[in-house]
Amino acid sequence: MVTAHGLSTLFRFLSPYAHAVFLVGDFNHWGAAELPMKRSADGFWTATLDLPPGEYRFRYLADAQWFVDYAAFGVEQGPFGLNGIARVLTPPKPATPADCTDCPHSKAAA
Repeated sequence: MVTAHGLSTLFRFLSPYAHAVFLVGDFNHWGAAELPMKRSADGFWTATLDLPPGEYRFRYLADAQWFVDYAAFGVEQGPFGLNGIARVLTPPKPATPADCTDCPHSKAAA
């Protein structure tokens, strides 16, 4: 499961009996042991990354077995099987007074 809030992206993988889980994807050049995930008491493994806007392909590696995240933003065929897709959107720019067209004190409303 992938949740993106701004540029912070949370990856969650349920595997209560795994001994070690790694997050592997194009954001780390598919380095299998570079991003260990943290286990929580509820059996989920988590990792949070700050990623620039874009689409990323990834998988989980749990006890030397590959897993696809079907709850991600989608899946697609890669050269070695299915990959999950994580999508990080460009954060909206903050509104400024010039953006307000119906505010009582804005010049645009006058």
